[in-house]
This record gives sequence, C-alpha cells and structure tokens, in this order.
Amino acid sequence: MGRLATAYGQALALHRQALRRWAAVRRSLAAAEPVAPGSPELVARLARLGAALAAPAPGTARPVSTPVPVRVGEATTFDGGFPALVPLGGGSHLAVDADARDPRVGELLRAVVAQLLAAAPAGTVRVAGIDPAAFGAAFLPLRPLLDAGVLGPTATTAAEVAALLDEAERHARAAQHVARDDQELLLLVVASAPAPRELARLAALTHAGPAAAVCVLLAGYPAAGPGETPPPLGATTQLRLGERYVLVGDPPGRPYSGDGVGLAAPVVLDGDPSHATVSGLARQLAAATRRAEVVTFTDLLPARRWAESSAAGLRTVLGRVGRQLQLGASDAAPRPGAVGREPFTVAFDDATPHWLVGGRTGAGKTVFLLDVLYGLAARYAPTELQLLLLDFKEGVSFTEFVPTERDPSWLPHALAVGIESDREYGVAVLRELRDELTRRADLLKRHGLSKLADLPPNVRPPRIVTVIDEFQVLFAGNDALARRAVDLLEELARKGRSYGLHLVLASQSTTGVEALYGRAEAIFGQFPLRVALPGGGAVLDPLNDAAAALTVGTAVVNTAGGAAGANTVVRFPDAHAAAAELVTLRHELCQARPAGSPPPTVFRGYETPRLADDPTWTGLRPGDDPPLALVGRLVDVAGTAAAFRLDAGPGRHLAVVGTAEAGADVLRSAVLSLARRHAPGTARFLLAPLAPGTTGLADDLAMTLAAARHPVRRLDAAELRAQLADLAAGPGEARRTYLVVFGMDAAAGTLAATEPGTFRSGHDDLRAVLREGPARGVHLLGWWRGLRRLGEDLGGSQNRDDIACLVALNVPGADLGLYLGAHDLAYTPRDGRALLVDRHDQRTALMVPFVADGDDR
Repeated sequence: MGRLATAYGQALALHRQALRRWAAVRRSLAAAEPVAPGSPELVARLARLGAALAAPAPGTARPVSTPVPVRVGEATTFDGGFPALVPLGGGSHLAVDADARDPRVGELLRAVVAQLLAAAPAGTVRVAGIDPAAFGAAFLPLRPLLDAGVLGPTATTAAEVAALLDEAERHARAAQHVARDDQELLLLVVASAPAPRELARLAALTHAGPAAAVCVLLAGYPAAGPGETPPPLGATTQLRLGERYVLVGDPPGRPYSGDGVGLAAPVVLDGDPSHATVSGLARQLAAATRRAEVVTFTDLLPARRWAESSAAGLRTVLGRVGRQLQLGASDAAPRPGAVGREPFTVAFDDATPHWLVGGRTGAGKTVFLLDVLYGLAARYAPTELQLLLLDFKEGVSFTEFVPTERDPSWLPHALAVGIESDREYGVAVLRELRDELTRRADLLKRHGLSKLADLPPNVRPPRIVTVIDEFQVLFAGNDALARRAVDLLEELARKGRSYGLHLVLASQSTTGVEALYGRAEAIFGQFPLRVALPGGGAVLDPLNDAAAALTVGTAVVNTAGGAAGANTVVRFPDAHAAAAELVTLRHELCQARPAGSPPPTVFRGYETPRLADDPTWTGLRPGDDPPLALVGRLVDVAGTAAAFRLDAGPGRHLAVVGTAEAGADVLRSAVLSLARRHAPGTARFLLAPLAPGTTGLADDLAMTLAAARHPVRRLDAAELRAQLADLAAGPGEARRTYLVVFGMDAAAGTLAATEPGTFRSGHDDLRAVLREGPARGVHLLGWWRGLRRLGEDLGGSQNRDDIACLVALNVPGADLGLYLGAHDLAYTPRDGRALLVDRHDQRTALMVPFVADGDDR
C-alpha cells in the first residue's frame, strides 16, 4: 500500500504541475489578447500560429544559415490540436529513439526530408542516407528524389557509411571557407544507428555548429549496449516514441518547458508524404540540380589576375566537387551522392609535384588540360610561371596558345609549344629541362639554400610546368632515343620538385610501353597526383576502380599515387564551350605581358619551314664572318637554325646525301644564305645541275644570285671536270668560290676518266679541292644521291673527314652509322626530316629541311 500511495502522490503532483503550466500559458496569451479561461480559442491560436510557421513560402527558407521550423506531427489536447514544430538546419538536428524498422519513424524521416526540400531554395539542400539495419528500405518511397539527383544511394555497409562520413566531414570543413550564399546544406538522414565509431562521428557533426552546413536526422538514438553510454548530441531535438504518441523534447535554444521535460502534449506523427507530392518535388528540383551541376569556365578564374606568388607552389581551381561519391574501396564504381558544390583546388608543390592524367579518346583530356593551363595563367604572372607544351598526337591541343594568322595573340607564359611533336623534339625538351635543373642547382648553391622558395624574389626563377600529351609516343619502341628519354624523365621526376620543375604526363594508356619495363614504378612513383578521366582508370591502383562509371566532364582526382580511399570526383567545365571567354582571357593576358616578351617558339611536326620565315635568315648581313650555310631548322626547344660554318678549317664543305628531292632544296637554301653574307661581287658561284629535274631550280637560283650582283656560271659535267682541275691547280681568284653540284654522282663517269699524259682523274682533282680548298676560300656544296658513291668519290673512309658537314636525307640509319663510324647512331629516315652531322663540331641533330617557296631571295 505504501508503494501505491507514493506512486499516486507523484502522479498527482505531476498533474498539478501540468495544470499550473497550462494556466500560465493561458494567462500569457490572455495578456496579449483577452481570452476567456478554459476557452478552446487558445488551442485554435496555437494551431493557426503553427500552421503559419510550418508553411513558409516554398523556396524561401535557408536552412544553412538559420533553423527552419519543420512539422513533425499534431500535438493533442483536450481542447483540440496544433502543429508540433521543431527547428532544423542552421546547426539544429533531430533524433528519435527508435529506428526506421518502425514504420512511423520511416514516415517521419520522409516527411521531414520533403518539407526541408520544399522550403529551401532549389539546389541548396542535398540528402544522403544511412541505413545499415534495413539496407535502405526507409528511402525506397523517395526514389523520385534519387532520380532527380537530390538523394544519393543509401550507405548500408560499414565501408560505405565510413566513406560517406568522410565526405560529410570534408563538406563541413570546406563550408567554413565558403561564402554563406554559396553554401549547400548536407542533410544526413540516418534511418538506423551505425556502429559505435560511426555513431560518434555523427554525434561530432551535431556539435559542429551552423557554419558546418550539415543537418543530422538520427533514428535509433540513444542505442547503446550493456555498459555503454551513447555519445552526447549537440543542438538536437529528441523524440521518444510511445505506442500511440511521440513525446517531443525541448528544441535547442527554444525550449517548450522551463524544466527540460519538453512539449507538455503528446504528438501524433504525420504520415508519409504522398507519391504525387514526392514526384512533383523531384520534378521541381531536378532542373535546379542539373543547373547546379553545370560548371562554367569562369568558376576556375580568380578575381584578380596575376596576384599570386609561386614561391611555395602553384595552385588552381580545377572544378567543383561533383555529384559522385566513392563509398568504399570495394565498390565497383563511384556513386551519385551527397557531395557539395565546393571549388576543388589542385597544386604543384612538394606534396604533388607531378601529375599523371589518363583518359580514353573523347574523354575530355584536352579540355581538362586547357582548364588547368588557363587557370594557372590567370593566377600567376609570366615571372612566376612558364610553360612547355608538347602534343604527340595528331591534334591541335595547344594551338590556341601560339599566334596564328587568324589571331596574333598568344599565352605569354608559353616558352615553347610542340604540335604533333617528334620524339626527338620531346627528348630535346627533356634535355633542356635537365640543363635548367642544373642551372637552378648552381643558383641555390651560390645562395647557400636548398629550396626554391627560400630564394629572394628578385633572383627566384619562375616555376616551369611541362605538359606532354600522349607521352607514351616518346617511349615508343626500345631504341636508344627511347632509353635516353626514360633516363631524362626519371631524373627530372626525382629532382624536379626541389627546383620548381613540374611534369604533367597525359595519355590514353600508361601500360605496354617497352622502354619503361622495370622503370615505370620508379618514375610514376614520383607522380602522386593522378587524374582519371573516363576510360583512364589505369593511372589509379589496380584495386581502385573509382573511374569505372565516370561520365564525360568528370574526373577522379587522387592525391595518393592512385591508392583507393583518396579519391575525389570533380566536375570540370568544357573549355571549348567557352571559346569567347578563352579568347578574351588570352587577349587580356597577352596585352599585360612584360615589355619585349617574345612569342613562344613553335614546333609544328607536320609543317616544313621556309627559309624566308627563319629569324637567322632575316638577320644575315653582308660582311658577317664566317659565312653560314642555312639548311633547315633543328628539332629543338628554341627552333634553332640548322647551319654550317664554311670557314677556312679543313673539311668545311657540305654534302647532302639521299635520293629525296629535298636534296636540291637544301643546296638552294645553303647557297642563298651564303650569298646573303657576301657583299656584291665578293663571292662567285659555280652551279652544276647534273641531276634530272634540277635545271629549272639552277636557272632560278642563277637569276637570284645575278640580281644580287654575284658572279654566276653554269657548268655541265665536262665543264665541272675542267673547273675542278683549275681549282685544284692553284689559288685562283681572290674572292670566295662556291662550287654547287646538284647530283654529284651523275658526274662519276666523267670524273673517273684520266688524262692521257698525266693519268690524273677528275676524282684526284676533286679530292685535292676538298683537302686544300677551304684554306683558299673554295668550298664544295654537293648533292649525292647515294652514300656509297659519296664514299667512293672521297676515296675511302680514311678521307671522310674531307667533307665535315653532312645532311642525310632518306639514308638508312644503319648505313649512315657504318659510314660515320658511329655504331649506336639512332636515326630513322622519314619524309620532312634529315640528320645534320658536323664531324668537326661533334654535332649530330635531327633537322627539318627548308623548302623552296620563291620568297626567300
């Protein structure tokens, strides 16, 4: 009886307390507007007030910055009912002690989600679901929101929950640095409490405050095992589920009660939103979601041009964190999910000095590279950043960075641009970078420093970013050139970060390159930042399949050498779609370039250069010494003219070898450049067009030389024999003499004949001229259509130094190496290319011969 009396007394006390509170509420409302005690008008007013609060104008509430009143059900009293509202968003959260396996809880969660999405401006709320107990069953009625891209697939496994919480925490950290108008609320809906560790992470998010832009709806809390205490929640309204009613606790900062017992009226939860409501909401939000997913080129650009320093590294915005999410290393593909629209920044620094980019044809690799390059160029002045750009495919990836006839502007950061580059050009670029590395190492030593960032700004060189598109072409085969490229690349990859030299290697595939066997891990291990575009998953770890389901315009960015668990899916803009903005930006940057900045040197692999366009040709003046024979352009970074000095040194003659018709053009270019170095009348030219088809060229050349007032004489084979005898006999004329023979092999029979009395042949006179001519100002420029005939005319290998200057056209590399005594010579003949060999200067370089166009006179 005593226990029963005690219980009765407690119940009576609680009843009296409730009556007093009810009376106090009525008195407070009566003070504002008289209401008769006991009148049901009080409840009616609460109902009207609650209805007004629970129904803000659609799309006007901003749950990121301030809490939004959300209806959870109907509070019931003897006098009627009124809406039960709880604040959500703006740092406020909701928890219920049962999970969604109770149908009422699932209905509550779905109703709250629908209200928040309807109340907030479209695109400002994104929903992520967690349900390890029922495998996402609570979210099935919200499927239209999944299709609309507002709700992501539910995380059900431990790995998926952990990955989703990783993204939520990154979202919360990033939100601290985003202007409030750009923030997106991440609504984490937990239909059943996860394991204790993940539950603690969820609890920590409830303590993060409004700036984190995260709202948690947590079902199944508190849930703790024997002896365990659930982690405390912050700023959370707690709901306790009974058999028929729900008891609503005091909301954070806006308590219903003065003693912490919550709303003094039981609440009947609202039911599910109708399918029509959810579908209509999804249609409304889908368009806004698609608009939010569009990333524009202007999103990548800074507010001010050239305002940043590259001392500690280079940074640029790549795009925005996309609509896809890797939920675990075991997943077959990234999943659409709850990631925001925060700008995603990438860097060239000590942590990520080099990048590896992979993607199939049409995956957007060129667009991605343009986004990066323009983003960097807008942030850093040419004194802070320089670019070397190589394209090994048949495309025009970097054409817009160089001046053209249609648009004379260029990107002032570009030092050299290779379009359809040769392998030799790629090796030349790597060699130039290696030389630059050595120069920077010496600079640091002189200042007693070890890091580029520590140098004084006035002596600190700019960082150099080298982009090689389709880089695997550089290592095609396993010849000496490929091995040289691998050696240079490995050295640059290992040492470049210390000296501000950064590499971007882009390709459709990084596998199957024979020259990299045994070296790939050592080289690519220096490339911690990996970018996988659609079809480019090979740049990631074999166990990381995050790029399996990418769409064009998205990429997986991994900063851990491709290892699973370090993936971020980024959406980047289509630079080609912003052609007008690109042109405007390029013109702006070009106009702001430092005074006197030259345009980049351009190597167009498909284009044959003209003598008239060569800057060395335009700079030639009479009287310059020694005379230069220009024959083409070297395949190097600077676009250097391929030239020979025809001075008084032994062997300073020129032999062009090969059957290609370009041999005649090479001689023509050499003659025109030599004539340009001599004042009128100070040099004579003897032209012998012996090869078929060269008569017209020789006639045109003779007229050009005569117009420049140089003595010119035409020779046939017999006259050539007589002229060789005269030149071999003695000093002759005081002025320089250039004997130019188009098709020297055609005179073989004539030169082989001997004089009846002296038994001296034309070959004897030829060899005498070759040995003694340069000292007397006599030089031979001859085109031999066969390497064997050249050797025979010289009298064997012991005399091959009598012609020190050689241009080899379509001559097999093995034969040329045997003739030169260079058994490791790496040369593959092809159209539009030749090998320059200067035996005295120890030069061997690939060149592009000049072509005749009639303008270089």
